Amino acid sequence: MKGQSFAFAALALLMAETASAQPDRVELGRQALESRCSRCHAIGAEGASPHSEAPPFRDVVKRYPPEALEESLAEGIASGHPDMPEFVLAPEEIDGVVAYLNTLSDN
Repeated sequence: MKGQSFAFAALALLMAETASAQPDRVELGRQALESRCSRCHAIGAEGASPHSEAPPFRDVVKRYPPEALEESLAEGIASGHPDMPEFVLAPEEIDGVVAYLNTLSDN
């Protein structure tokens, strides 16, 4: 019985720790998009994109599941138009961007 109580307490602590780490991951993704993408794209749940031809990310996630973008983010997203710079994200940033984009697809 004592062992079960300890296992339950350890599991509860692990779940609480995982839940508290989630916002940090989402925030890392939001910051990555803010620093690289927000001069052209609306990165939030509302508002227009500063660049008229750049779709808001809340619309992008309607066309592409965020997980489907992981490979492109790792290899460097490049566009056919000269306004968009090519960039590469670190693995933890990619994980964060996907987590953040998933918050937009929930809306």
